[in-house]
Amino acid sequence: MTRTCRMSFELLATDGKARRGRVTFPRGVVETPAFMPVGTYGTVKGMLPRDIEATGAQIILGNTFHLWLRPGTEVIKKHGDLHDFMQWQGPILTDSGGFQVFSLGAMRKIKEEGVYFASPVDG
Repeated sequence: MTRTCRMSFELLATDGKARRGRVTFPRGVVETPAFMPVGTYGTVKGMLPRDIEATGAQIILGNTFHLWLRPGTEVIKKHGDLHDFMQWQGPILTDSGGFQVFSLGAMRKIKEEGVYFASPVDG
């Protein structure tokens, strides 16, 4: 199933440089500013999805690089997609893994086509 990524941002209020808003994603709405639990490897440690929801969190953060390493794309695909793997049907924000381009400098090569990493787990 192919999804078109559609999102919108609505500014609800401002106070000086602060702002309050609403981001609408295909999988849900996130009021900003937002509390965003970190599920680096596809899970928030020590919490089930229902427990995360009970905190009022509307979105979860994952890390593309770490998800690629563990559990890996094949494991995620076996579950359908990242939402099904995480058992979280709300919005998920995944960062680009760009931090690892710099933090793992000795384990990467940058080429015109992209960045190539040696796994920090098993080389």
